Amino acid sequence: MISYDSFTIYGHHNVLALHRTTLEFTKENYLTPRGDCILGINSTKAIKDLNEKVKEILKNNGYGYVILKVGNYVDIIKGVGNENLSFSNEIKMIIRKSTFISDSTLLIKADKSARDINRNIVNLLKQGNKGLVTIIASDIPLKDEEIFRIFVNLNPPS
Repeated sequence: MISYDSFTIYGHHNVLALHRTTLEFTKENYLTPRGDCILGINSTKAIKDLNEKVKEILKNNGYGYVILKVGNYVDIIKGVGNENLSFSNEIKMIIRKSTFISDSTLLIKADKSARDINRNIVNLLKQGNKGLVTIIASDIPLKDEEIFRIFVNLNPPS
């Protein structure tokens, strides 16, 4: 089973993307330099707002793929869900390299944190550009080609 959800984020001049273990998107409309894990503000969704099927798959230890598109650049973050995820935070969502779980955790054991994101994307976000975040949840691991095929089908080039 595969399900997906998408939302929009906006960059900010304080986007640093230097955090070694986490990556965050928030509905808040500001960012201080201390928020070095935050890639996007004014998110149109927090973790609580995500598609119920996405949450169900991830709660059943599914595989999660977060595709971040800003301008002409795309990056993919891969991680896994866990039965202890609550998806209850109304403000933010966090992707973690660790296995720590809070009410805002989307994925654990992720292959990337904020500091690992393509620097072209980070530079565009520093300029306040808009980004598209697509989350794909699957009960089986997906290959990169499959992830991109789903992403392109959901977001055809204009």
